[in-house]
Amino acid sequence: MQYAAQAALAALSSLLSIAVLFLLAKLMGTKQVSQMTMFDYVVGITIGSIAAELATELEEPLRPLTALVIYGVTAFVISVLTNKFLKVRALVTGKPLVLLENGVIYRENLKKARLDLSEFLTYCRIGGWFDLNQLQSAVLEHNGVVSFLPKEADRPATPADLDLNPKQSQVQTPFVMDGRLLEENIRQAGKEDAWVRRALLRQGYQDETAVLLAVWGGGEKLTVFPMDPADAPKGN
Repeated sequence: MQYAAQAALAALSSLLSIAVLFLLAKLMGTKQVSQMTMFDYVVGITIGSIAAELATELEEPLRPLTALVIYGVTAFVISVLTNKFLKVRALVTGKPLVLLENGVIYRENLKKARLDLSEFLTYCRIGGWFDLNQLQSAVLEHNGVVSFLPKEADRPATPADLDLNPKQSQVQTPFVMDGRLLEENIRQAGKEDAWVRRALLRQGYQDETAVLLAVWGGGEKLTVFPMDPADAPKGN
């Protein structure tokens, strides 16, 4: 009986830690790992560790819960301050470092970034730059990503360079997922279910149940992916 009570208490503590962690994550905002500053990363790890302690702390759960809330609220306040004040932003997130400019590699900035030349060259290759002569600038951003500015002669040509005026693409809207019509998306796009089914029929699909995904990006045609690749109409 005692083990059952402890198990139930552990389950409740785990659910509580998940709920608090979810609320704090919503409060702090969503960022990918590659977008995090060092401060964000350290705070995230600490909050995760405290949440794990809260899930297993059965005698005094209030202590880790209090620490969890304090860390979360502090991170939120710092986030607000960095958005409003440039000095706080520079202090917390740091400033971008110019690693290369006009054919000059800044050794001092490499030292500040804790990067050696081999690591710098690795970043260049990952970014698709195997010839340093093609680079005008390389900047280490505050989140650890290196941004590159190619020389004008080596950057990809744009439609404006070729004096072209291509039609503006639209964000594709899913109309069918997992064999089901997404009626809300269809209505928001100004279409009807019957229009979607006719568009599918023109591409060889009898109904939406044979479709894994169908997206609409404007015009009269859908981009369709079949539920079973073997059932894809020829030429689709």
